[in-house]
Amino acid sequence: MAGEKHSPLEQFEIHRLAPMDIGGLDVSFTNSSLWMVISVTAVTILLTASMSRRAMVPGRWQSVAELFYEFIANTLRDTVGNEGRKYFPLIFTLFMFILFANLMGLVPYSFTTTSHIIVTFAMAIVVFIGVTLLGFVKHGFHFLKFFVPSGVPVAMIPLMVLIELISYLARPVTLSLRLFANMLSGHTLLKVFGGFVVPLGIAGIAPLALTVALYGLELIVAFLQAYVFTILTCLYINDALHMHEH
Repeated sequence: MAGEKHSPLEQFEIHRLAPMDIGGLDVSFTNSSLWMVISVTAVTILLTASMSRRAMVPGRWQSVAELFYEFIANTLRDTVGNEGRKYFPLIFTLFMFILFANLMGLVPYSFTTTSHIIVTFAMAIVVFIGVTLLGFVKHGFHFLKFFVPSGVPVAMIPLMVLIELISYLARPVTLSLRLFANMLSGHTLLKVFGGFVVPLGIAGIAPLALTVALYGLELIVAFLQAYVFTILTCLYINDALHMHEH
């Protein structure tokens, strides 16, 4: 039992902070909910505070906000083109929320919301459904030609359509698993190596150094995973709008 108490996976447990039940459905406010609210609040404060005193020569916080803005705007323009401008609010919101949720999870005694598959899958399925609807709104039933690669012999079309359909339906799964798995594995490793520091005494210097190195790596991974989720969403939007041959 003592081993379970100090399990590296204990940090991912969901705890009800405010139990609520509506029609037999558990809608309790949990520690995961709390840290999602904290992440959204942190993003809101950063962007509001940075823009409250706009200046021609930006200060530090304004520079940070403008850096994020330009980064996402350029990413969207490079992948979707000028037609992607209208989707900037969605892409920017996704990137900032995932980035701050990842970073908040690195704060001691915090909770990593993106380490739970239900959170990442919820975002991925919203993107998937939205992109699919966008494709049908833009092209009508002509969008179904997206699943028929050009230049394929007629006899191979049924097989290729099946492969393309499976690949398309797998998008929300792979999109959510990538973020979830990276956050889960990284934080588990930090907990494992961090747990050796105190018990080993002087010899704990080695796992301490490794923990610090892993922490720095996790900071990079926090940004990279937010970027990967975002750019894949941009590519999916591009496919829905332009139906590039693939």
